[in-house]
Amino acid sequence: MNRIGGLVALPWLWPFLLCLAFAAPALGQQAPASVPQTWQMLDYLATDYAGAVNHGSVISASEYDEMREFARNARDRIRALPPAPGTPALLSGADTLVASIEAKASPEDVAHQAHALADALLQAYPVPTAPTRAPDLARGATLFQSRCASCHGATGRGDGPVGLTLTPRPVDFTDQARADQRSALSLYEVISQGVEGTPMASFATTLDADERWALAYYVGTLAYPEAASRGEPVWRSSAAARSDIASLNELSRARVTQLATTLGTEQARLILGYLRAHPQAVQQALAGMPLARARLAASVTAYRAGASEEARQLALSAYLDGVEPVEAQLNARDAGLRASIETAMGAYRTQLSEQAPLDSVTTQAAAVDELLARAGDLIAGAAASPVTMFVGALTILLREGLEALLVVVALLAFLRKADRHDATRYVHAGWLLALLAGAVTWAIASYAISISGASRELTEGLSSLFAAAVLLGVGLWMHQKSIGGRWQAYLKAKMATALDRKSAWFVFGLTFISVYREVFETILFYAALWNEGQGVWLLSGIAVGALLLGLIAWLLLRTSRRLPLGVFFSVSSLVIAVLAVVLTGKGVAALQEAGWTAVTVAPVPSIEVLGIYPTWQSLLAQLAVALMLAIGFSVNRWRARAT
Repeated sequence: MNRIGGLVALPWLWPFLLCLAFAAPALGQQAPASVPQTWQMLDYLATDYAGAVNHGSVISASEYDEMREFARNARDRIRALPPAPGTPALLSGADTLVASIEAKASPEDVAHQAHALADALLQAYPVPTAPTRAPDLARGATLFQSRCASCHGATGRGDGPVGLTLTPRPVDFTDQARADQRSALSLYEVISQGVEGTPMASFATTLDADERWALAYYVGTLAYPEAASRGEPVWRSSAAARSDIASLNELSRARVTQLATTLGTEQARLILGYLRAHPQAVQQALAGMPLARARLAASVTAYRAGASEEARQLALSAYLDGVEPVEAQLNARDAGLRASIETAMGAYRTQLSEQAPLDSVTTQAAAVDELLARAGDLIAGAAASPVTMFVGALTILLREGLEALLVVVALLAFLRKADRHDATRYVHAGWLLALLAGAVTWAIASYAISISGASRELTEGLSSLFAAAVLLGVGLWMHQKSIGGRWQAYLKAKMATALDRKSAWFVFGLTFISVYREVFETILFYAALWNEGQGVWLLSGIAVGALLLGLIAWLLLRTSRRLPLGVFFSVSSLVIAVLAVVLTGKGVAALQEAGWTAVTVAPVPSIEVLGIYPTWQSLLAQLAVALMLAIGFSVNRWRARAT
């Protein structure tokens, strides 16, 4: 294999790095174009089947034939989709739905099966299911009067002058029984796609997405006029509702019939009607710890009812959707409390996964809730002082940047020691592009999509473990060359050859992934802190931190030039070995926070700068890497003595 500095040249590294850097936070693979239409068909079937069958008898032959056709058509569309992990379950659900309609099952059973199949379809083939910002209801009302009132009537009763002449008649949006089955997403898809075989045409070419969402949300309020005056206090007092609806995505997919099982129909109508009229209330009321505590309480309730997997998912959401978005603010005020919350919530999830006794689960949940309450009080208190913001911004940059800086400096120092000045441009290109990728990530997180907590933790975890694996090999190789004067023969041979393309890509790729994983976390921290209104002090902390990192880099490079080559190789191998152990701990911890691995609490303190966390999984992984390094170093010394 081609090598530079003993680093294995991996020609496929660059595409992998790009995928790793952008796949998790960015949008997923595009779903087939037929998925939205299939989902709409299932949703329409769930709503309208009640008009075809009642108590096992057909009450409208034409409606019943349409329902049978829709069910078979949906099944055929699902069969035609590309294979996915959820395909077998989708096909089974489609067969069950077709059989239920053929058997003239109850409207409740068919609606439940159709909605469950529609939800599973979106899980297997994700498509956008929510607006990018809270819809403008005033704009929606204006659009309804100008585009819809002639058919549906000024109040949405289906009695517009044009609508009275149409067959079939337009839908009555004030019919609560029918509206209870519909979500804002249902209405959006109808507005976007139209309804085949009816006068309802598509508005996809005449209204943009924001206008269609505004119209859908407005139409979704027409059946619940009392919600405008009575819904707000019910929403604010219902912990169960705040647990079920914590984002525009969940609000857009919510239906009264879905919420009624836990809230009751009347409360569900008031809450959903209010939130559709005031979608910004979801984002205002459910930031951070209130959401985390609501999801935690819902998790305990689900576990008590025997739904252990639902309980685990709610517990994971409590951290990823509640704690993770405000981690930066909490870290700036009390980093120790933030670390305690992470460990306690991980231990709680592990208890759920291991089917622990209910008493043990509720005790752990109570301990977590106490920590969350303390964090909530801390964040809800006075805004961070200028000094706190400055120090927080400074320490974040130094903490996250130092690891990447050590890798970059080690590569630059090595290339200069090897008289490979032509290769240093690949290192500089790697860290510069990583900074640019960080800026792109910030733009995506701020303006295009929301980077979920899971995506963030997975990106950090996988990139940390990948970098640790590479550094493990680099550290062992550098130690080997530091023994017995082997560096002299190596450099003599390498200085006589030119840097090849594959080796250059490796140097570039290692630099990029080492820097980007730190930039990724840092920019998300700063994006959260920016909202606290201390922008000048935040920027000041960043500026001072950048100057300090530059000074550290200059001192390290200057010192490395003066070191004898053998000492340089020894020191570098030790630094890189320590970094491999640190990144292993951080990688495992991030995967634990994303719910990929279990959490078993260990009686050790949390020392983030060393990647040490109080869990046995992260400690054992670090121990395994340390043992591999120790064995590798011992083998290197033994071989040196043998020769």
